[in-house]
Amino acid sequence: MNKIDFLDLKKINIAHEDELQAAFTRVLHSGWYIMGEELSQFEAKFAKYCGVKHCIGVANGLDALILVIRAWKEMGKLEQGDEVIVPGNTYIASILAITENGLQPIFVEPSLDSYNLDVTKIEQAITSKTRAILPVHLYGQICDMPTIKSLAEKYNLLILEDSAQSHGAEIAGVKSGAWGDASGFSFYPGKNLGALGDAGAITTNDKELDKILRAIRNYGSHKKYENIICGVNSRLDEIQAAFLNVKLNHLDHDTEIRKAIAEKFLDEIKNPRIILPNVNGKETHVWHLFVIRTENRKELQDHLLKNGIQTLIHYPIAPHKQEAYKKYNSLELPISEMIHDQVLSLPLSPVMSQEQTEHIINVMNEY
Repeated sequence: MNKIDFLDLKKINIAHEDELQAAFTRVLHSGWYIMGEELSQFEAKFAKYCGVKHCIGVANGLDALILVIRAWKEMGKLEQGDEVIVPGNTYIASILAITENGLQPIFVEPSLDSYNLDVTKIEQAITSKTRAILPVHLYGQICDMPTIKSLAEKYNLLILEDSAQSHGAEIAGVKSGAWGDASGFSFYPGKNLGALGDAGAITTNDKELDKILRAIRNYGSHKKYENIICGVNSRLDEIQAAFLNVKLNHLDHDTEIRKAIAEKFLDEIKNPRIILPNVNGKETHVWHLFVIRTENRKELQDHLLKNGIQTLIHYPIAPHKQEAYKKYNSLELPISEMIHDQVLSLPLSPVMSQEQTEHIINVMNEY
């Protein structure tokens, strides 16, 4: 058995080589490389896919989150010092989006059942300064959005979904990206819907928010040289939009392969030293990552590597323990910290072979 890479991006993209080459040639020959037809087409296609009215392409997933909060400040819905509820076990981008805008992250522990925000702990974290909830659909499983939406309505809070890992995940027929007031997506190459470089998007049903975001991403301008606000340069360029137009057509097919591999892992990995992920319904999880937990992570990771299986840790250090956030280092979030200490991501992708899948299962069971 050859070495199993955690994620073979070359193989994933080569599967669509002819279409991607055609997309590149189309953009090259168009002579138009920023804010053109490819972007307009992708925004329309992805909005329809998510079931929302508007999609705004931006440079990356972090910008998607930052710019939504920035736009809400421009609209008077948020102001400096407001509090945003966020899970304690997320990737740091979720926190950076809050602090970059001068707002305060309020860390709430996740549920060990889903690794997503524990909805039973949100209400007790709400204060007079709370203005928004930022649920993160971690590893590809959508949060309990009906409950979160109900709480947001009760306390008049905004919802900004972090959908960077959950393209296509849904509850009750409503997809990730359509539950909140807005949502941020990443199309980093390793995502389920990945570009061939950095790329991101925002989805929303709010017409006013859409209008402001389109200005903010483009130097604060709707019309060249006329700047209505102090904006930034964060645009999803034509070549990446063209690639995403190709790959969006294959997303659901690739997701079904991911689900089949994940189901096989869940059914056939039977090792009492391993804690497998829980799934709250087939449609809720698109398996961006297959994340197990174990108390002996280094030992297991070494065992897998000796057997040719590359694994990664998403994520080894909790945001509140990062040097960048020293002022939060003293916070005690034992569940978040335990998750960060124990999680290990196994290889899972739409180009993995049955032989590779079975090898991973056998090696996991041998441990």
